[in-house]
Amino acid sequence: MIGIIRYGAGNIFSLTAALERLGIKYGMVHSEADFEQFDRFIIPGVGHAGAAMNKLQQSGMVDKIKTLKRPTLGICVGMQLLTAHSEEGDANMLDIFPIQTLRFEDSAAYKVPHTGWNRVNSEKDNPLFKNIPAGSHFYFVHSYFIEFNQQYTLASTAYSTKFSASIWKDNFFGVQFHPEKSGRFGEVLLTNFSNL
Repeated sequence: MIGIIRYGAGNIFSLTAALERLGIKYGMVHSEADFEQFDRFIIPGVGHAGAAMNKLQQSGMVDKIKTLKRPTLGICVGMQLLTAHSEEGDANMLDIFPIQTLRFEDSAAYKVPHTGWNRVNSEKDNPLFKNIPAGSHFYFVHSYFIEFNQQYTLASTAYSTKFSASIWKDNFFGVQFHPEKSGRFGEVLLTNFSNL
């Protein structure tokens, strides 16, 4: 069963609605004691990465998250929390991935935030993207991105620059897009995560 880590950062209704639609069981993680009930975890998040990290620290769950050995998926700001540092709020993150969260350069050609459907390209084979064709589209809403790094980038896309659409290290995964808002292939990804 999936435990959704609740630390006060963002509306999770669309995520829980998608899990219910798919028949995937889930519950809420509010404290360190709750982790033992679940065999995998999702870290959601919308809004400001620095503020989200501050809330996560206040929740008292940071040390537990860093030592998790079960599959763990960060979504959007939840993925950015897994990096070492974010330019948003000039804040140190969980440092599970030694890579940076950076701000898009605003220009006439590339408006910030980046909002809409982008083609995502696989960089590595992994069961998270099983039965998702190469070049499938996913839905993004973000002003900050995680730098492309060959070692950790599971899938990439581009908006003014190439960046990580998904990252992977051991049992930790992240997706910058919103699978719960990405139609059929987003649902396939959530199902794949529930089966890891």
